[in-house]
Amino acid sequence: MAVDYYATLGVARDATASEVKKAFRKVARQTHPDANPDDPEADQRFRAAAEAYEVLSDPESRRRYDRGDTIDLSSLFGGSGGLDDLLRSVFGESGLFGSPSRRPARGRDVLVRVEIDLADAAFGVDVPIQFQTRRTCEECTGSGAARGSRRQTCPQCGGAGSVRVARRSLFGTMMTVSTCSQCAGDGVVISELCPVCAGLGWVSDDADVTVEVPAGIVTGTKLRLSGRGESGGRSGPAGDLFVEVAVAPHNEYERVDDDLVLRANVGIAEATLGTRLTVPLIEGGDAEVDVPSGTQPGTVFKISGAGMTRLGRRSRGDLHVIVGVDIAETLTREEEELLRKWAELRGEKTGKAAPAG
Repeated sequence: MAVDYYATLGVARDATASEVKKAFRKVARQTHPDANPDDPEADQRFRAAAEAYEVLSDPESRRRYDRGDTIDLSSLFGGSGGLDDLLRSVFGESGLFGSPSRRPARGRDVLVRVEIDLADAAFGVDVPIQFQTRRTCEECTGSGAARGSRRQTCPQCGGAGSVRVARRSLFGTMMTVSTCSQCAGDGVVISELCPVCAGLGWVSDDADVTVEVPAGIVTGTKLRLSGRGESGGRSGPAGDLFVEVAVAPHNEYERVDDDLVLRANVGIAEATLGTRLTVPLIEGGDAEVDVPSGTQPGTVFKISGAGMTRLGRRSRGDLHVIVGVDIAETLTREEEELLRKWAELRGEKTGKAAPAG
């Protein structure tokens, strides 16, 4: 089911840009992890609100979302400042709560590409994937500290992770902000580092994840699994896992949006006199198509509801069967005689008879 960004922010679909911004400011303050330190799901809710605002605050992405187009989620917060730049654009340099605050660094997002066949795209499938990532160190549970040691606020930067330095120049005294050298920007110092992760809070490992691919998915769609990306380390939140899906071409069906196209041939006599054609279905099994007498090559027969599942819905598209006519390349003597007799009766002109074999 597609995410309803308007419901996430609690605004109407015709809300103005200022109403969207006002709603995000309210939701962001309610869901921010700093305001919910004991809620492990706060970061996910906060990012969902930020994602909704990022889409709805941009006129072009909002138009695409309203049309039902696929939004490339991996490109959100893609600037150099990412989510921090978005917050500064909404709340200013003072931050959500009136003063600058430093949160633990968030882990990197991970992108994995998978390929599925057309039948799985039609009805959905669970796909197991494996990738190398950074997972939270079990020894220190991500703190980076050895057992028995403590994490303390950095005395040099006061937990900010950065320090202001006054430098004299030809233009007077200039203030610059640089990463704190004592805590390397973490805002905390550890008396004894974890022996397993060397204080990083994460270790490299293979991750096994099962991704639920919804029915009706199309090539290029990116699925997001919040918090399943790389560990942030030092108690920072994990990034997200993006799974880009490709649907492999099928050797019988051609996909056109939610419909399927299948080409099937009948003989000259079958097209002329009529027949019943058996065609395969994408879910398995067969269906019967009544081909009436006098059917011409290229005639299309529709089997309603036998196409692809429509994404986010229970209904399906249609299966279109395009009928062609087989023309024999070789004939037995008896077949040729009968066909020439048939042509004579219809007044058709034919080529010379083949020499006797």
